[in-house]
Amino acid sequence: MEFFENTRLKIGNSFLAKKMEKARRKTYYSEISQVKNIGIVWDASKTKEFGFLSRFHQKMHEERNIEVKIIGYYPGKELPDQYTALRYLSCIRKNELNLLYTPVSTEADYFIKTRFDVLIDINFEKIFPLYYITSLSVSSFKVGIYDSVNNSSVYDLMIELKKPYQVEKYLDEVIHYLEMIKSGSLQG
Repeated sequence: MEFFENTRLKIGNSFLAKKMEKARRKTYYSEISQVKNIGIVWDASKTKEFGFLSRFHQKMHEERNIEVKIIGYYPGKELPDQYTALRYLSCIRKNELNLLYTPVSTEADYFIKTRFDVLIDINFEKIFPLYYITSLSVSSFKVGIYDSVNNSSVYDLMIELKKPYQVEKYLDEVIHYLEMIKSGSLQG
C-alpha cells in the first residue's frame, strides 16, 4: 500500500513540476501598509493551532484592515465544529483529492487563482495538497518556513525557526519581517 502511495506522490510531484514550469507570476511586495489581503495555507489537522489563526485573522482585520483567508487540508471525513460556518476558512478533505493527491475542489482552485498580496504557508509537514496550492498560487508574495532539505524555491521570503515550529511565533516572525521591508524593494 505504501509503495502505491509513494508512486502516486512521485507522479503528482512530476505533474506539479510541469505545471510550475508553465506558470507565470509577478512577484511584488512594497510594504505592510499596502497589504490589503493575506492568504494562509494551513495543515488543518493541527486543530490546536486554530485559535492562533483565528486571533491572527481578527488582529489583522482590526489593527491593519487586512482581509485574511485561510485554506486548510483536513484528512478526516467530518470537519471539526470549530471549522464550520466561517467565511474566512475553507477546508479541503481527502475526498477532494484526485488519484495523484492533487486538490480538485472549487475552494482550492479559487485559492490558487486569487492574487493575495501575501501568501503565508503554514504547511510545516509539507503535505502535498497544500504544497500544490502554494506552488501554483498566483499570489504576489509568498512566505514559508526555511527548509534546507526540501525544495523551498516557491517562496519569496523564507523564515528560519528552530523545531518544533510554533504557529504563533511563526506568524509573529512573518509580520516582523514584512514590516522591515520597505516600499518597492522586492519586485520581480
